[in-house]
Amino acid sequence: MFQPFEMTFQFGNFAGEVLLRLDGLSSWFILIINFTVVTGFFYGTGYLKSYQLSRAKRSMHWILFLFFHLSMLFVCMIQNGFAFLVVWEIMSLTSMMLVLFDHENPKTFKAAINYFVQMHIGVTFLTIGFIWVYNQTGSFSFSAIQTYFQTNQNLWLFLLFFVGFGIKAGFIPFHSWLPHAHPAAPAHVSGVMSGVIVKLGIYGILRMITFLQADFLLLGEIILTLSILTSLYGILNAAVHRDFKRMLAYCTIENIGVIGIGIGIGLMGIGINNALMYYLGFGGALLHVLNHSLFKSLLFYAAGSIYQQTHTQNMENLGGLIKSMPKTAVVFLIGALAIGGLPPLNGFVSEFLIYNGLVAGVNSSSISQTILFVLTLAGMSLVGGLSLLTFTKSFGTIFLGQPRTKLDHQPQEVSMRMLVPQFVIIALMLSVAFFPQVYLKFVGTILVMIHPMQSDPSMFDSIVTASMRISLYSLLLVGIVAATWLIRASLLKNRSIKAGATWGCGYVAPNQRQQYTGKSFSKPLSKIFNVLVIEKKQFEELKQGEIFPARKSYGSHYQDLFEKKLILPLADWMVNSANYFSFIQNGRIQSYVLYGIVFVLAMILLSIFNIVA
Repeated sequence: MFQPFEMTFQFGNFAGEVLLRLDGLSSWFILIINFTVVTGFFYGTGYLKSYQLSRAKRSMHWILFLFFHLSMLFVCMIQNGFAFLVVWEIMSLTSMMLVLFDHENPKTFKAAINYFVQMHIGVTFLTIGFIWVYNQTGSFSFSAIQTYFQTNQNLWLFLLFFVGFGIKAGFIPFHSWLPHAHPAAPAHVSGVMSGVIVKLGIYGILRMITFLQADFLLLGEIILTLSILTSLYGILNAAVHRDFKRMLAYCTIENIGVIGIGIGIGLMGIGINNALMYYLGFGGALLHVLNHSLFKSLLFYAAGSIYQQTHTQNMENLGGLIKSMPKTAVVFLIGALAIGGLPPLNGFVSEFLIYNGLVAGVNSSSISQTILFVLTLAGMSLVGGLSLLTFTKSFGTIFLGQPRTKLDHQPQEVSMRMLVPQFVIIALMLSVAFFPQVYLKFVGTILVMIHPMQSDPSMFDSIVTASMRISLYSLLLVGIVAATWLIRASLLKNRSIKAGATWGCGYVAPNQRQQYTGKSFSKPLSKIFNVLVIEKKQFEELKQGEIFPARKSYGSHYQDLFEKKLILPLADWMVNSANYFSFIQNGRIQSYVLYGIVFVLAMILLSIFNIVA
């Protein structure tokens, strides 16, 4: 059993003692943070070589990266609400500055401000939650949250914290910062943000769950429902986007939904006293936190390699890169197979646990809960299929076929400094896939800490045993593939190999415009789900009587439903409302002096009538 390490220091008379606690839950996230940040650093040193940066700017970038890393570590250890908000704010500020790397680009600047504003909305909810607890208990300590939950209704305070942490995690409708921030940031920053910073939202939710005393079933149903909707929405948008970094950002939203499904199953398991659901749900969620940090950072690093060599994030401009960047193509393919949940890679293991948690829920729940579990099972199956479609489209469009446009220079494989961190990630992914029991044993100690279910202690051992069978079958599959390849290689060893053009269906002059594009691949899907994925087209229609039309141009892009229907109208309303008060800032010194006089007189009158001390 993991023994927690604790250390306290005095923050101030207002906040009281601040406890630093290193327990199983924080250790799990700290290990993930450290590994992802280290790989991001080594990858980033190679990635930034293509930028003509001054020494001062490069130094400032890595100083911010260091403070970003430290703030994430302290988020996982601090057990005081006031101090937690301080380091949470430092984490948001440093990550925003890292997103602003290319600050001269207006889109990057807009993405960074959008991210920072939404993070402050999340902090507002967290602040209200901590003040609520302080008002009732007189303490900012995390233990005061548990005290509050023991004597009050749990539902509303937990939902308040869930919204605050959910904005960081990327649950819908709090997700809209991800598709803007991830494409704008440098690849190593995107990899770390997607790999770990969104997971700190998950950490916050799990930390609050450790304090819960009631309403497990209802909260589990709410989180499960929101999570499957998040997963479906994320993968649908990923399937239609052609900016490959934006596509990966929506895949992050999808996987946050998968993690949330595991959390929902675990909470419902506590609510109906089903230990198997609890272990499978939370165990699968924690393992998927690790798995997603691995294959998503890997995919963002591969995407950064592509961008470094081609200077475009639009997959419609690419094609045939497997010939000039074969190692990057293999890395991207491994990440794509892992994120699709296919055996024998690590994504399959954690999703297999979550699937089994849903099956366990179907077998031991009421009618309404069974319907929810069945619908979630169907939704996860659809998500898995759409994930394969998304990465088949992406890999095929980027790496296969012929170049669709002429690039400024011929792409070539990136340096070993950028490739080695990716190979290390793949090695760890394979260790999870082939030896999941090593990781699940540590997860088991965390689950006892989250909620000590009264059950047979050998139950989790049976889950570990099942995972060992999965690893055995995975090794067997790899062995069969390797043996087949060796037999084929030995049979063809002495034969001559001839290379020729691919059969062109009788057409002897093929060109790149005959290839499938990313849009044509996903167009039927976007038509089916056009209510959720909104396509905005830009073209000039033919005018009446225009017999010989001039050359026309056509463009289209997909808009985020929640951003278009909810966030942008709300932002426009706020701007228009603020404009009514623009007369106050009129540039006249006399007016500003008058404002000061009015303020002083108001304070004197309030003091006379003892309204303020």
